[in-house]
Amino acid sequence: MSETPTLQPITPEYRTQILDQLQLSSFQTATLEILAEVGIHCPSKKAMDIYARNGALVDREAELVKIPADLVKEAIANAPRHYTLGARYPEYDLKLDGKHFYCATDGCGTETIDFDTRNRRKSTKDDVAKMARISDYLSSIGFYWPVVSAQDFPTLAPLHEVEASFNNTLKHVQTETVMDERMAHYAVEMAMVIAGNEDNMRSRPPLSSLICTIAPLAQDVGGMESALVFAEAGLPVGFMSMANVGSTGPATIAGTLAAADAEIVAAMVLIQLAYPGAPTFHSMMPGIMHPRTGAYLGTAPQGELPYVVGVELAHMWGVPTLAGIFGTDGIQPGWQSAAEAVGPLLLCALCGADTGSGLGLLESCTLLYPEAILLDSEIYHRVRINLAGIDTSPSAFALEVIKDVGPRGHYLSHRHTRENLRKIEFSQISTITDDQGSYQDPGEVAIRKIKWILDNHHPQPLEEIKQRELKHILASAERELA
Repeated sequence: MSETPTLQPITPEYRTQILDQLQLSSFQTATLEILAEVGIHCPSKKAMDIYARNGALVDREAELVKIPADLVKEAIANAPRHYTLGARYPEYDLKLDGKHFYCATDGCGTETIDFDTRNRRKSTKDDVAKMARISDYLSSIGFYWPVVSAQDFPTLAPLHEVEASFNNTLKHVQTETVMDERMAHYAVEMAMVIAGNEDNMRSRPPLSSLICTIAPLAQDVGGMESALVFAEAGLPVGFMSMANVGSTGPATIAGTLAAADAEIVAAMVLIQLAYPGAPTFHSMMPGIMHPRTGAYLGTAPQGELPYVVGVELAHMWGVPTLAGIFGTDGIQPGWQSAAEAVGPLLLCALCGADTGSGLGLLESCTLLYPEAILLDSEIYHRVRINLAGIDTSPSAFALEVIKDVGPRGHYLSHRHTRENLRKIEFSQISTITDDQGSYQDPGEVAIRKIKWILDNHHPQPLEEIKQRELKHILASAERELA
């Protein structure tokens, strides 16, 4: 067993803003008009009943819900701006206080480069567990998304992913695959095992859920009804739109963002109508359609700024955000994956993002190279260090030291150098040298480091009774759902 390093969130000392108040107001007006006049396709009878009871216009035959602007504003006003994402131990809790930016792995990958053979294959539950351990070790990872899918358990993969995550990290876990009402009840049971009691689960929820809306302007039964289960239990639930400019969204950035925002807001309104004050969050991760292939491009040059605008739209509605970061269309770790990571991460942090996800996957968030999470972590820490600002205190100017050394002197042997040089953070990937003093290839260093983490880092295991309870819940789900 080894100690999990202290979390190092990004805490910007300076901020920026992309949209001015007039532009934000224009976005809000557009979203409210879409919800009131166009509406959202909602095939869930349970959700339609909640909308109807609270004054929305529901066409049950067409499964269409139109939400008046006043109802949207009234419902969203109940959503909390700040809350805590709990972990197994309080020191790893994430306080969404508007001051810190916590990041997670990417999720739902379907293939991996094997940890040992380096061959490409389908992902398994063991991959989920291994990446949870690696993520537990990294101070850049604030919370864990199951990076890849447990394809060796196809029917109940989401629950197996949650169980593997809880067993291999002390950090908060967020599922993005529990999209069924019955399965959601089992996931809530698992969260209760980790929390220990209902009060603790509501104040420090160890599990949260992300639900994707369906572009354009639609919800699905399983997603909305599982979201309601999470919200009833006090577990945070958020909604993400992945509208695609030119296909599932208009062929303009603003038009796609407005339609995507309407999808997210309609879902958050549902949660607040059913359970006022339930913790929820907003996530905008649109893409741009490639005009020749029709492919979803998450990192086209014009496709990065919408992630940042999504942060500001979330805060306009008064809720935390899950920002889009790191996701790359690159096919292997290298120049493209690094270049496509820096911009969104830096800008989302500067605009005050609360959380973000995307470390570790390539090929449009489908392929896991295990070492990629370490390379992404290096980029994360560069942004974190730069946004922390520069110390301009009297001691930092070191005027007495400068006077002491004087012209043509040298600082190497000065005590001040020995004391302060140790405080500077250096890369553990790109500045590693061999016996001859030559820098080593960062990719090779990262591969070796991954192996070292798996051999040496073993988080405090769950108590045996809790491990048995999780297995019992999985067995019960297997009998009912499989």
